[in-house]
Order: sequence, then structure tokens, then C-alpha cells
Amino acid sequence: MKIINTAQAPAPVGPYNQAIAANGFLFTAGQIALDPQTMTIVGEGNVEAQAKQVLANLGAVLQEAGCGWENVVKTTVFLQDMNDFAAVNAIYAQYFDEAIAPARSCVEVARLPKDVLVEIDCVAVLPS
Repeated sequence: MKIINTAQAPAPVGPYNQAIAANGFLFTAGQIALDPQTMTIVGEGNVEAQAKQVLANLGAVLQEAGCGWENVVKTTVFLQDMNDFAAVNAIYAQYFDEAIAPARSCVEVARLPKDVLVEIDCVAVLPS
């Protein structure tokens, strides 16, 4: 097991790590729209801006572990409002080729950390 942390993604705001590499897989913590330098929310009230920051943060964690988007096999998308599904999906599609996109779950939740609009986590296969 190896702990993965990078300054290019927000520092954890609780007792967890950005990701754990174990048994050939990378398991990431959920990423929200925090700017990694200022630790402030990006795109307050704007789900597209938040989705872009979330995916930038997730990409930084993947990169630190030696992975790319092509290594991702499963994502979970948490939305504060399922009416934002199409907007988030449009941003998400910019990161994943539809032909090899990972499995995905998407759920609406009552509340997310720091009252953000979207959170995403993933599982990736570590490169050999």
C-alpha cells in the first residue's frame, strides 16, 4: 500500500489521503472544487466551473500516481442537484473517450462538503 498526495490537488480537509495505491489499483478520495493553492471554492454556484476544477484536481492526483484518464476504470459522481447532470456530463466527456470511458455511478445527495455542487472520486488501474 502506498499513500499518494500532491500539492497540485487540495490538501485533505479531514483524516484521509488524496489516494491510496494498493494491489495494482489507485483509489482516490472524492475531489471537490477547491483551489489547491488557496483552499477556497472555485465557481461558487456554477456547476460547470466546479466540475472543471474537480476534474483538474482528480487529474493531478492521477498524475502523481503515474496514471492518466485512460487508466480510470470506475468513477462515482455526486451531485447536489440531478438537474445538473447534463452540464456535468458535458464537462466529464471532455476527459473520457466515450469508446473506453470508465464505468460510472451518478447520484444526487442531500449535501456535499463545503456545500459544493459536485464531487467525483475514481478507481484506476496502476500502470505496470
